[in-house]
Amino acid sequence: MPKTAERRPVAHPPVPPLPAPAPARHRRRRLADQARAYGFLLGGLLCFALFSWYPAIRAVVISFQKYTPGSPPEWAGTANFTRVLHDPEFADAWRNTLAFTLLALLIGFAIPFVLALVLNELRHARAFFRVVVYLPVMIPPVVSALLWKWFYDPGAGLANEALRLAHLPTSNWTNGTDTALVSLVLVATWANMGGTVLVYLAALQSVPGELYEAAELDGANLLQRIRHVTVPQTRFVILMLMLLQIIATMQVFTEPYVITGGGPENVTVTVLYLIYKYAFLYNDFGGACALSVMLLVLLGAFSALYLRLTRTEGDA
Repeated sequence: MPKTAERRPVAHPPVPPLPAPAPARHRRRRLADQARAYGFLLGGLLCFALFSWYPAIRAVVISFQKYTPGSPPEWAGTANFTRVLHDPEFADAWRNTLAFTLLALLIGFAIPFVLALVLNELRHARAFFRVVVYLPVMIPPVVSALLWKWFYDPGAGLANEALRLAHLPTSNWTNGTDTALVSLVLVATWANMGGTVLVYLAALQSVPGELYEAAELDGANLLQRIRHVTVPQTRFVILMLMLLQIIATMQVFTEPYVITGGGPENVTVTVLYLIYKYAFLYNDFGGACALSVMLLVLLGAFSALYLRLTRTEGDA
């Protein structure tokens, strides 16, 4: 009898696993997205912790210590604050800083708003003038200060040369006790107004044109339209930029350090410049940190006010 062929088992293709339920897939995908997001956020948090939060906490600790590089710190209590408060330069620095802030609000707050109004009315070459206005912001602050230092030179500086050509009396600019602080305010205004102008311009372009048309039909002139339409419609942006400018001008350092060195006769010594002198000229890091904590508390109050106002506007 012929042999029957052996039956081999038939190989069946593997059965694919059943797909996971849709909610489970969405949950895993959401967890993966969150993990990636937190991974990117972790790098920023580490940078903030290393370069912002840790130095701030360390400065608060050192403000209560007698600290000299190379030697172990000693606890000093409030001695650093007492010594700083009795320093004659302390009152001068705060007075100069407050005067600088007030002048910056009078000069550096009005000029960007006026420029934004002018740019908003332009019909041609608007993009070109925006670039021109913003150009100083792109110049490094130290380079800008050095340019203005040459510009203010009482001998062959461009400012006095322009006054001579116009047959006007020259000025000592940064070398005069009565003109040095105003000269630095002009430098800071020129260097930082570009961003402020663009913010104002964006706010102005969000004002409905129907309001201006209605004001014109009522016979309102340009100043009346600005007073009754522009300012009320942009009051929140104006207030926010005012608070931010106060916070920024209270920390002015580059212009006094590069252009005047705190002179003449300490009329341009600001709080931040005095902190620099305590740390790197007097080698008194405890006093420098004590003064830094005082400035931190004041700026923290303005920052809290800024956050409160922005939150209130957002809720409204």
